[in-house]
Amino acid sequence: MENNNIEENKIDPQIKPNYVNLRFKKPQPLTIAIGVAIILIVISLFFAKGLFVVATVNGSPISRLSVITELEKQGGKQALEEIINKKIIETELNKQKIVILKEEIDVGIEKIKTQILSQGGTLEVALEQQGLTAKELEKEITNQKKLEKLLAEKITISDIEIDAYIKESKATPPKDVKMEDFRNQIKEQLKKDKFQSEAQQWVTNLTTNSKIKYYVNY
Repeated sequence: MENNNIEENKIDPQIKPNYVNLRFKKPQPLTIAIGVAIILIVISLFFAKGLFVVATVNGSPISRLSVITELEKQGGKQALEEIINKKIIETELNKQKIVILKEEIDVGIEKIKTQILSQGGTLEVALEQQGLTAKELEKEITNQKKLEKLLAEKITISDIEIDAYIKESKATPPKDVKMEDFRNQIKEQLKKDKFQSEAQQWVTNLTTNSKIKYYVNY
């Protein structure tokens, strides 16, 4: 059996092993913040598409902004004027410090419910059709009650006015309706008409004396 001389591989002490130098670098706080922000934006876009895109047509998106822009073209001026009037009214009524009790608001809501029910509808459906919430309805009733109290002296109806209305319109009470009740109905109607007229004039005067700056012209 031959002896093979196997020369041992000697490692030169001057040569260092060529290891891959992998070092973990801690991410910078700014990088982490940007990454988290991107993730949150992606998640919000996925779960709240209606906030930015209202529809797609064959894959092409229609933005919510485009809808708002079109609505502004069609009725932006009218909508802005209504918002301005509401702001003016609320500001002035708050200055007057007129107190409206919850019971008064409840009575107003019940009247509306009764009227809607007589027409075969419900308050919930009517609010949905008008784009109103129950809280917004309460607020509108509160403002109306305050305005009624503010204009109370100007919207009184006398018996002479009721007689004049009956004479001019030749109105007669329906069957099974007492004359007293009939006159009360007329009184309420005349009161509503006078309130609308006085309220409109009141708002017009407030608007004229208010400082309104327009930054968008419709």
